[in-house]
Amino acid sequence: MAANSFAFFFRQVCNKPYKVPAILFAAHSSKLPAVMKVQEVYAVINALDNTKHKTLITLLYSTGMRLSEIANLKIEDIDSTLMRIKVVSGKGKKDRFVLLSHSVLLELRAYYVQYRPSIYLFNGAGAGKKYAVRTIQHIMQNTLAKIGLENKNYSVHTIRHSFATHLIDNGADLQLIQQLLGHHHISQTTQYLHLSSKRIHQTVNPYDAMMHQINNPTPKNTQP
Repeated sequence: MAANSFAFFFRQVCNKPYKVPAILFAAHSSKLPAVMKVQEVYAVINALDNTKHKTLITLLYSTGMRLSEIANLKIEDIDSTLMRIKVVSGKGKKDRFVLLSHSVLLELRAYYVQYRPSIYLFNGAGAGKKYAVRTIQHIMQNTLAKIGLENKNYSVHTIRHSFATHLIDNGADLQLIQQLLGHHHISQTTQYLHLSSKRIHQTVNPYDAMMHQINNPTPKNTQP
């Protein structure tokens, strides 16, 4: 609107030629995010020797939480009775609940016994201080380099994409995934349909279906 207002001013008021810069209307880019294979996620977790680091990355993958959300996660947000975790003031300042895995709960208890965190589940330097986001990013990048995945354009946020895609692979409902991820619009969640290789591989190609029907015709009913 602003660009066309300038064009009108120069052409109609100043009577001068004016060309709207093409860069203002660059082609829309919609690239799909990178997604890790299940084996790659396991390789990352398995390569972590530090209990705190391993528990943190495992929790990220099992919940789909954002980086900032897990850094702000408090001990009181873990509900082992209802097997869920409360994400307080996530993106858009909205609260939501995410899944708490039974296996991860056991790991969290072992982690707590060893580290005895206070206030925040993952404490940083100093009592009651939350873990730095940058530190978590370093942990992920160092681990990717350790197992030879540093050139795959993966990051901490890739774990969240992988969580959603693998849920779809396992037959989870899109609306449930939307709630777990804290997406405001379902259109944000449907992108993971394009990333699900299992869903694509399980889809019958119409050409294959046609040839199967031609080569295996249904027997006609000869009864009167």
